[in-house]
Amino acid sequence: MTLRNRFTLISSLSFGIVSIITSAVIFFAYYDSTKIFYFEKLRNTALISAIYYLEKDELPKDRHAQIKKEYNHLIQNNRVAVYNQNNEVTFGHNVNDKNIKLSHLQAVRNNKGIQFMSDNQFYYGIFYPDNQGDFVVFVKSSNDSFQSQILRLAIIMLSVLVIGLLAIYFLSRYLSKVVYKPISNVVERINKVDYNNISTAITSTNTNDEIEDLIKSYNKLLGRISENVLLQQNFINYVSHEFKTPLAAISGNLEVFAQKDRTPEEYREVAKESLENVYEIENILNNLLLMSGMTKLESSHKPMRVDELIWKIYEKLEPKAKENNSSIKIQLQVTQPALLEFPGNETLLYLALYNIVENAIKYSYDKPVVLTLSEKENQLHIEVRDEGRGIPSEDLAKISETFYRGKNVDTVKGSGIGLSLSKSIFDHHHIVMKIDSIVNVGTSVLLEFPVNS
Repeated sequence: MTLRNRFTLISSLSFGIVSIITSAVIFFAYYDSTKIFYFEKLRNTALISAIYYLEKDELPKDRHAQIKKEYNHLIQNNRVAVYNQNNEVTFGHNVNDKNIKLSHLQAVRNNKGIQFMSDNQFYYGIFYPDNQGDFVVFVKSSNDSFQSQILRLAIIMLSVLVIGLLAIYFLSRYLSKVVYKPISNVVERINKVDYNNISTAITSTNTNDEIEDLIKSYNKLLGRISENVLLQQNFINYVSHEFKTPLAAISGNLEVFAQKDRTPEEYREVAKESLENVYEIENILNNLLLMSGMTKLESSHKPMRVDELIWKIYEKLEPKAKENNSSIKIQLQVTQPALLEFPGNETLLYLALYNIVENAIKYSYDKPVVLTLSEKENQLHIEVRDEGRGIPSEDLAKISETFYRGKNVDTVKGSGIGLSLSKSIFDHHHIVMKIDSIVNVGTSVLLEFPVNS
């Protein structure tokens, strides 16, 4: 069921239910009030009939004649029955009325009055004490007029209900067309999107309503999908390029090596080169698995010492720095030891910091890499600074994107994953990473840890 049809159905049902309840309340209220009116009218008639028949001997003849003249049109003998103490009709012509039972007469004497309906007739009885005795006066009236009024009211209300339902149905159809027109326009724009270029966003309606929010959410989702598609494309290009280089080196070495016998020293040399290429492939795969969330890492954060983590990285990378004619210098400028304690995932933070320091070593050449641990406004700051070739300004904004590498990396090996992975880990720990760089001057990576609470 479409939204338009659903809106029309709900509107019609809501109107129908409310109208039926309202009509029922009005109908029964009118029914009761009209019935009360008829009984009240009969009560007056019964009282006048009692005076008409029973006060004749007590009123002057001219006064009684006047009453008879005035109320003669109201009192009809065939509708009046005046019962004496023996339950016999003494006045009126409504004799042997099967609807007036002894129980009714007794109820009138006990309660001074009674009213009821039977056989399309209204009945009203009153108790009237007189000098001639105690009498019960019953009058009746046909309810044809009452039923006619109720029937007309029912027909009118049913007609109004039907007409109202038809009106609300067509009005709902029209309003739903107006209300859902922006949605139809959005659907039409989405259908016109070129799926070969899904990064193209649909234009805004500038209505500042839910439709505008829907368009923004769609464009945001489309942007994420586009990024993922681009990421997949880059991944394919990356795999074909980065994996091909070490694999080609391994296969080339083995092919050349297999052409003739080699000395043990040559065997060790080719084995060493092959292992280095295998380790490189393994490192790339591990990083990719880590980024895709395919590896199961400890998700809980535990207290750890950041300075101990730095020294572990130093012990691991110092030999590599020496091979690159560089060195690692650590400067500890923290006066509050508590700032060095941080609740986090030690494995992830080790990997993130390792990537930052390793990158600095790669591009520092024969210049030292300086790691400074300092404090500022109750925050721990870690700065990794090198004096290498730097990062061009046009590359600086994209340098933390997955698979992206600067234009001036030359022959330095890299996958474009390390910095992106590090940023994701720092974001996970609410650590702010800032990168400043000047070409041929150097690069500084500043890490601002959360305020120690």
